[in-house]
Amino acid sequence: MQVHRSGFYAWMKQPKSDRQQQDERLLGLIKQSWLESGTVYGYRKVHTDLRELGESCGKNRVARLMKREGLRSQTGYKRRKGMYGGKSQVAAPNTLDRQFTVSEPNKSWVTDITYIRTHEGWLYLAVVIDLFSRQVVGWAMKPRMTTDLATDALLMAVWRRKPENEVLVHSDQGSQFTSDEWQRFLKEHSLSCSMSRRGNCHDNAVAESFFQLLKRERIKRKIYSTRDEARSEVFDYIEMFYNSKRRHGSNDGLSPVEFEAQYFSNQSGV
Repeated sequence: MQVHRSGFYAWMKQPKSDRQQQDERLLGLIKQSWLESGTVYGYRKVHTDLRELGESCGKNRVARLMKREGLRSQTGYKRRKGMYGGKSQVAAPNTLDRQFTVSEPNKSWVTDITYIRTHEGWLYLAVVIDLFSRQVVGWAMKPRMTTDLATDALLMAVWRRKPENEVLVHSDQGSQFTSDEWQRFLKEHSLSCSMSRRGNCHDNAVAESFFQLLKRERIKRKIYSTRDEARSEVFDYIEMFYNSKRRHGSNDGLSPVEFEAQYFSNQSGV
């Protein structure tokens, strides 16, 4: 390279600049934030973590350092191929009408069911999400996609939240949600029914988005050895990370639990 030996060793021994030292210090904090998120955070959420620690670096600097170290957010994958259209009798009108932003907890919930692969067979997961904070307030897992899977998740939500007023519960038109058992449960617990139009996944976009996050950030196309192993992973993701720690843009960068705590704190101070 036509560089004199003495000049090369002198260059090697020269002290690092202040900028380099700051980058190394920031990179340590960035890696800690990224690892604590389960390696799912991108530069925006990592930057928010750093701001909470009192760091004044910009988003572009965080993005540059993460790119240099190969630290990336998890990316999704395509939905399974299949038939999602078709005509069906409408059991309830679409009262929610994609109004996914609500002003208070226990006003509108959305629910849906997804599948997880295991070597023992499918494990089905039903969740109930409060649209106010995006918190998963109820969930259930079973080896069969039956009506009691959906009602068990909703029962957990009712037991946990104990809503004082009527709650709108939005779902798709799956057989679990059009069944007499489901409709009877709603009436007995003062819950109002809303349903997506047939074949319109965007009508229940919040539930669909949660399932995408779960599969992208935790399951990552795994095939678990047993259903119990899958159950443990899903429990850990929902209760130990998603509800209590995962930052949401719709929550001003706060986790669902933190966002609701802030809401109730503001209410008590009024």
